Amino acid sequence: MAIYVVMQPPADGNKAEGERFVRDGFTWLGFLVAPLWLAWNRLWIEAASTFVVMAILSMAGKSLGLEWAGSVLSLLVSLYVGFEGQGLRVAALRRRGWREWGVVEADNPGDAEIRHAMETGDDGEEPAPMPRIVPDASLARAPQTGMALGLTHTPGRP
Repeated sequence: MAIYVVMQPPADGNKAEGERFVRDGFTWLGFLVAPLWLAWNRLWIEAASTFVVMAILSMAGKSLGLEWAGSVLSLLVSLYVGFEGQGLRVAALRRRGWREWGVVEADNPGDAEIRHAMETGDDGEEPAPMPRIVPDASLARAPQTGMALGLTHTPGRP
């Protein structure tokens, strides 16, 4: 099972845009094509900086005659995006005013939406008020009279 972070849209924003479910964990597409994955998820600054860093590392490796070093360092950048890409998405949503509702454990995003709806009770209806429980006066115990044992006073006496 996977963990999904539930992000709620800003209060002043468009209500047509519902919650977003961001899977917490490693992202293979972020690892394989890091700048494209970041751009696809609208992380423009992160995508541009990742592209620039990977290009600089490749050029530095070629100019020094250590192509393998540039490739290894670019691989480390891709690993970083693979491991931290989802966290970058959550951070970007927070910067845009989204709030973190919590986490939901589910197999896929559809199940995560269902579990979130069940936990929040978003079925479109107002919850029924709780019944008021009032004890029946006829079943109440009669007041105690006579001696009391222990450290208490004797009932009926001041």
